[in-house]
Amino acid sequence: MAITRQRTAASPLDRTEAQPARRSELSRSWRRFRRYRPGLVGLGFILLLVLVAIFANLVAPYSPTDGNTRLRGDSPSRTYLLGNDPIGRDVLSRLIYGTRIALIVGVGATAIAATIGVTIGAVAGYFGGKVDAGLSRVIDALMAFPTLALLITLAAVLGPSLITVVIAIGTTVWASYARIVRADVLSLRERDYILAARSIGAGPGRIMARHMLPNVAGPIIVLASLGVGNIIILESALSFLGLGVQPPAPSWGGMLSDGRAYIRNYPHIAIAPGIAITLTVLAFNLLGDGLRDALDPRQRS
Repeated sequence: MAITRQRTAASPLDRTEAQPARRSELSRSWRRFRRYRPGLVGLGFILLLVLVAIFANLVAPYSPTDGNTRLRGDSPSRTYLLGNDPIGRDVLSRLIYGTRIALIVGVGATAIAATIGVTIGAVAGYFGGKVDAGLSRVIDALMAFPTLALLITLAAVLGPSLITVVIAIGTTVWASYARIVRADVLSLRERDYILAARSIGAGPGRIMARHMLPNVAGPIIVLASLGVGNIIILESALSFLGLGVQPPAPSWGGMLSDGRAYIRNYPHIAIAPGIAITLTVLAFNLLGDGLRDALDPRQRS
């Protein structure tokens, strides 16, 4: 009885000891991330973009859709800091509201791609055999196909809109997630703790969700942070071609398209969204580099 009481009393202590260990690992990861100063800069810029997107109606000085024909193509001034577009709309206001669309597409399509890719990669790596062979051929075929050409085809078939862009991009860029997860699961499925879980009757779903996916979360997070920037570029390309977010909704790619015909006389119309795309993609790439260092298990200090 004394032994039983002692074990029962010790079990809450085991749980409390696991929590500080988890916190210490998070603190070590944060400490490694802070060492990479460009990553902090990227994180700060992304947080600023999120705040601008949430409070766009408070930050933007004018309506993004109302134009004044007397101000068509006007250069930057004290009243309109980034000038006006070809139909007299404030470029700064459209740039601010375009942040919402960029983040919605980037985060939404990344979530879809990660969900599909992780699921397919985990199934292929865990079951192996014919299942792995069949799914691997699908992954290889998708990665071999030109992404932009496939997106243009899907957007033309489904019709251009914000939802179409998110779904089309999300369902075409998941192959890289699947390949990474498949490779990691192939190396994990023969580990002792996976074999022990099988021996006590744990099903494939429980093993993948509880034991495998947490071990591949680091590479997935890094790939997702790097992928958001690429998705923003793809959305801008579709909007530039007229197959993405439709006017009068403010999209950075659409703003580039509006300024294309006036690049010689009114270069500010295209310069502002071009700089916004460049800085945003750079920020996500810097964040991804910082997360890669922070989540690398080989980094001990």
